[in-house]
Amino acid sequence: SLRLFIMTSEQQKSTEWSDQWKMFQDDHHFLFLDWIKPFTLESFEGKRVLECGCGGGHHTQIMASKAKHVTAVDLNTVQIAKERCADFTNISFVEADLSAMNLKDQFDIVVCIGVIHHTDDPDQVFNRLYEHLVPGGKLIIWTYSAEGNSLVQYAVEPIRKIFLLKISRQTLLWISRFVTMLLYPFVYTVYTVPFFKWLPYWKYFGNFRKLTFERNVLNVFDKLNAPQTKFTTLSKCKQWMSEEKFVPKSITINSYVDVSWTLTGTKKEN
Repeated sequence: SLRLFIMTSEQQKSTEWSDQWKMFQDDHHFLFLDWIKPFTLESFEGKRVLECGCGGGHHTQIMASKAKHVTAVDLNTVQIAKERCADFTNISFVEADLSAMNLKDQFDIVVCIGVIHHTDDPDQVFNRLYEHLVPGGKLIIWTYSAEGNSLVQYAVEPIRKIFLLKISRQTLLWISRFVTMLLYPFVYTVYTVPFFKWLPYWKYFGNFRKLTFERNVLNVFDKLNAPQTKFTTLSKCKQWMSEEKFVPKSITINSYVDVSWTLTGTKKEN
């Protein structure tokens, strides 16, 4: 049955995340499947999975449909995810800070999708992920890349920090809807002409056209709502996915639509 545990925390809770996942639900599977490549949904078949940062529980449900058991950890949203995953009997929820968690267990697959870059100490979080992985187990991380995200880093982030942190989340929702509407004319005209492939976020807006309006609003809201974002450099990816920790031939560091990294590897046995 669904279980809930609470651990002590070092990172402060952020109401922004619980507010976000009360407002939104994600009903698109293809992004998750893209983000975990070269793994597939079948990779979770019969496995014990640790999900680090479960948000609203959307990815939790996807993995639980195949996995033997999923342990879903989040500091801010476990109650929301627990309610949305009520139909599953193979999920446990743990309220904990990822950088401080010690579940006294190791898992076949450890997954961290879209979360590590929002933590106080991504290096420490990575260490916790690695420690909770059984030797021979698989690690999957998806994170925003520093490369390809200059516009967000140096234009959107300052605006967010100066103007958007103190407004109500409901006001931010309406701003996000307005920004999303402004993007549509460009995404469906200029960003469909091959001559303009040099424009920033060309591949990203290809995904934009595959998503519903509400899911695109969620993407915009997520970027404006996050209390903090630390974009991950390629050099940091290589540092994390070192051949000292992972089987060399298993390591993949793949760019996704030029704005994020998917990192995967198999933990060494020794």
